[in-house]
Amino acid sequence: MRRGLKRVESKRSGEWNVQPVTAAGAVKAYLCPGCRGEVTPGVAHLVAWRADGLMGEQADLADRRHWHDHCWRIAP
Repeated sequence: MRRGLKRVESKRSGEWNVQPVTAAGAVKAYLCPGCRGEVTPGVAHLVAWRADGLMGEQADLADRRHWHDHCWRIAP
């Protein structure tokens, strides 16, 4: 399995869909919005997108971001 089970998390900024990505499933580089550092290929991380967005599910999915686990845990 390349992705873990999706869950919903509450933060001060709202409700978020969160889905883990395994190291084997991490095949591209991304910019973490938490630390602005690179999430490199081969590093397990999280993908998060709004669960309560006003523009609809398609817009929320299009705006999803890849986070380091630690950065997501400390994000507001």
